[in-house]
Amino acid sequence: MRCEVVAIGTELLLGQIVDTNSSWIGDRLALTGIDSHFQTKVGDNHERIVSAIRIALDRNDAVIICGGLGPTQDDITRAAIADVMGVQLVRHEDLVEHIRRLFEARNRVMAESNALQADVPEGATVIHNDRGTAPGLMCPVGDKVIYAVPGVPHEMMAMMEQGVLPDLRRRSGTNAVIISRVLRTWGDAESTLAERLGGRLEALDKTGNPTIAFLASGIEGIKVRLTAKAETPEEAGELLDSEEAEIRSIIGDLVFGIDEETMEVAVGRLLLERNLTLGLAESVTGGLVGSRITDVPGSSQWFRGSIVSYASEVKFDVLGVPEGPVVTPEAAAAMATGARRVLGSDIGLGVTGVAGPEEQDGQAVGTCFLGMDFGGDVTTREIRFPGDRFRVRQFATISLLDLLRRRLLEDAVDLRSVSR
Repeated sequence: MRCEVVAIGTELLLGQIVDTNSSWIGDRLALTGIDSHFQTKVGDNHERIVSAIRIALDRNDAVIICGGLGPTQDDITRAAIADVMGVQLVRHEDLVEHIRRLFEARNRVMAESNALQADVPEGATVIHNDRGTAPGLMCPVGDKVIYAVPGVPHEMMAMMEQGVLPDLRRRSGTNAVIISRVLRTWGDAESTLAERLGGRLEALDKTGNPTIAFLASGIEGIKVRLTAKAETPEEAGELLDSEEAEIRSIIGDLVFGIDEETMEVAVGRLLLERNLTLGLAESVTGGLVGSRITDVPGSSQWFRGSIVSYASEVKFDVLGVPEGPVVTPEAAAAMATGARRVLGSDIGLGVTGVAGPEEQDGQAVGTCFLGMDFGGDVTTREIRFPGDRFRVRQFATISLLDLLRRRLLEDAVDLRSVSR
């Protein structure tokens, strides 16, 4: 069974509101085992809405329309659906009274325009709204169906769970589920990653289940999405487990997290497992690394703090960086050692560089030096990042954390035994 989502609202096309509703609905359709190949956005225009619904019906078994059920003049979803069905709108007085009581319960007077929300296409079934004034609709069109739900997210979600999804399951006659898992990677470009996994992609093309897709996520790296379809969540999970193992055997430690697991979460887990603490010295990133780390609940168990040594004098006076150029591998190394010493941590990281717009210390814009003092073993790395100030600083942040992550995976030495 196939289902398309049609989101209503000119504000969506103008970018004034981000359409998170369609994403949420798409996720729930997948978990229900309903295929969804298209999502459409259309502005508040009667003819264009009618056209979008007809196109969606022509290529799908069901259509979920989100938005346009309010009481104002631009809320025309009900009328558009009635046109597609070839019927009239009929006012349901019991719905009018229900809406009126909702207003009275809030010590407010219902505007007469709210009665428009009680207009229902002839032959449609009402999906009751316990959280707002706009009822949803379930509208048969031959052997197909149109659902209409409000654009207010919490109202939409409740109607989907209580009315739309159960009806779709009944109509589809299947209990199949589609589940995705995202492997988050850092270190390879999308084309390079695709080349590494080329053989696996060819093998999966022959079976069709599971599937692999690449999602370029900018400053968060490349995401590899695995999707499996099966009769039960458990069976789908087993397919994903097997495929994840195959992918990891090919690309190894490029994978740093699963689904919503960020780089800082991955680093924190490794530090906790090894009972180690971390201190930072940041220049070019200006505190971004520490900010991301402190977003992780419980990071105080392993994070000692960050010295934002943006001015050269702070590097010299606080961290003990030798006076001279500060965008050098030597400065990054001294910053890492200074952070470890001043903050009393097992590991110190330092980062310095040029975010732009002009070069510094003879280094081009985008040049960054990463330093790591791993229990007295000091290493540095030079990287050149593309983009503007924002992107350079963000790339430097995640790359510094990834430098530590990879070292922690390689070295399980108990640094507590090493003298500070």
